[in-house]
Amino acid sequence: METSKENILVAGANGTTGKKIVSYLKESQYYNPVAMVRKEEQQEQFKIQNIDTVLGDLEKDLSEVVKGIDKVIFAAGSGGHTGPEKTTAVDQEGAKSLIDASKKAGVKKFVMLSSINADDPSSSDKLQHYLEAKKNADEHLKNSGLQYTIVRPGSLTNDAGKREIKAAKKVDYGEITRDDVAYTLVHVLNDDVAQNAVFEMIEGDTRIEEAIKQF
Repeated sequence: METSKENILVAGANGTTGKKIVSYLKESQYYNPVAMVRKEEQQEQFKIQNIDTVLGDLEKDLSEVVKGIDKVIFAAGSGGHTGPEKTTAVDQEGAKSLIDASKKAGVKKFVMLSSINADDPSSSDKLQHYLEAKKNADEHLKNSGLQYTIVRPGSLTNDAGKREIKAAKKVDYGEITRDDVAYTLVHVLNDDVAQNAVFEMIEGDTRIEEAIKQF
């Protein structure tokens, strides 16, 4: 790990959005990504790019993965193909476990990838359990004493990012590219941006850098 840059742990680095986050961190002059993955075979794709990795399972002890880490981006998820138990174990309890470990390790900021409507799980019958898990994780972060930013995007797409969004405490349901979500998560790592803030985001016409200044 580096000393000249802030070391950023990316939980969920092997996911579609997680890989984009790691890539943007790698390009940054301020941050050094540390890709957290569950399996050894997942490390190779990062190692060949000279990206630091750490093995960690959100359902197990996480005290080792946060050593030497300055800030954390939580972009992990159980995935849509798993049952409610796994959603609770990873999206809720795994997040809470990493928040607690980060607090003990003196992490300076924790950025949470949440979901639009996480403040109102009953708004969707289909996603209610998932949204409840995200809400519980978000509340745990808010009450942890850590500096935080909670980003709640709309439905994720794999289109090319436009770098333009609509962001507010509450927005109408809509779509947003994974690319723009990743870009936003990296930008809110800054201590002067969206400190202890929660906001929703969808596609819009305001530059990301401008849109997040309001929080």
